[in-house]
Amino acid sequence: AMAAPGQNLAVVVHRAGDLRLENRPIPEPGPNEVLLRMHSVGICGSDVHYWQHGRIGDFVVKNPMVLGHEASGTVIKVGSGVTHLKPGDRVAIEPGVPREMDEFCKTGRYNLSPTIFFCATPPDDGNLCRYYKHNASYCYKLPDNVTFEEGALIEPLSVGIHACKRAGVTLGSKVFVSGSGPIGLVNVLVAKMMGAAAVVITDLSTSRLQKAKEVGADFTIQVTNETPQEVASKVEALLGCMPEITVECTGVQACIQAGIYATRSGGTLVLVGLGPEMVTVPMVNAAVREVDIRGIFRYCNTWPVAIALLASKRINVKPLVTHRFPLEKALEAFETTRRGEGVKVMLKCDPTDHSP
Repeated sequence: AMAAPGQNLAVVVHRAGDLRLENRPIPEPGPNEVLLRMHSVGICGSDVHYWQHGRIGDFVVKNPMVLGHEASGTVIKVGSGVTHLKPGDRVAIEPGVPREMDEFCKTGRYNLSPTIFFCATPPDDGNLCRYYKHNASYCYKLPDNVTFEEGALIEPLSVGIHACKRAGVTLGSKVFVSGSGPIGLVNVLVAKMMGAAAVVITDLSTSRLQKAKEVGADFTIQVTNETPQEVASKVEALLGCMPEITVECTGVQACIQAGIYATRSGGTLVLVGLGPEMVTVPMVNAAVREVDIRGIFRYCNTWPVAIALLASKRINVKPLVTHRFPLEKALEAFETTRRGEGVKVMLKCDPTDHSP
C-alpha cells in the first residue's frame, strides 16, 4: 500500500487479528490544534494487544482505529488560536488530552479524568500515520539536540517518571524492578537518575537482562521456576537488604506476589504492569508489614521534565531502540514486536526522512 504524496497512510486495527495499512484523509486542525507530519512512532505492547485481541479490559475496538501513541513529528499547520508553536517546530506528543476541566484536572491529576482523549485507546484514533492533528497544548517543542526518536520515547519514559515519583524513589533508595521489557528498563533509567543506590531487575530473558545492565541495573536475576518467596530471597541477597521500593512491570500474579514478599516493611510496591482483572496476593503479609501498594495510570505532567532530562543528557534512552521500519512495513514491524524481538521497535512515518 504505497501512498502517493499527499496521502495519509495509517496503521488501522479493524478487529482482533485484522491489522491493515490504509489511506485516511489528511485532517484539518481546529483552532487549538496543530497538524503534524509524523516522524517516529514506537510500537507499544498495548498496540499489539489491540491487534491480537481487539480489546484491553473494558476498552473494545468496535470501529476501525488508528494505532500508535509514542510519537513525535513536525508542525506543518497551526490552528487560529495557537501561539506557542509554528510550522517547522519539532514536537513530542503527549497522547492523553483531557476533554473537560473536571476535579482531576483542577488538582493536576488529569490522567485520571474519566472523559480524557487518549491516542489509540478505543474509540480514539492514534498517530501511527503520515499526518495527524493534536491539541497544541499537548505538543511539546523539542530542543535541537533531542532527536525525533528520543521525542517518541518520552511516552514510555513518562511511565517510568510517574511510577518512580509515585514510589518515592530518592537518594540512596534500594529498588527492585520486576520485568525487563521497555517499561522495566525506563524504570531502571529513571530510578538511577533519581538517586537510587542499587537497582535489581528480574526477567525470564537473558537478552533483556543484558539490556537492563546496559542501561544501569546493578544486579539482574534470571527467573526460571522459583517460587515468589525464593525470588524475594534472591533480591534481598543481592541488595544486602530488602528494597524499600518495588516497581512491578509485568502484571503476572506470581511477580506481584514476589513484589510483596520482597518489599521491606514500611516500603512501597508500585503496580505498573496490568495482567488479569483478579489476582491472588498475600494481602495480609503486606498489611501487617505496612507495605503500601500503589497503582499508576499512564502519567501526568511528565513531558517538560523528560525533555529537560534528555536535553541536558542526564538520561540516555537511545539504547532502547533496537529495530526500525518504514511505515510501509508496519505489519512486519508489528510481527517483530509480537515475537518479543529486541526492545523498542520504531516506525518511520516520513518517507523523505528516516533519520533517528
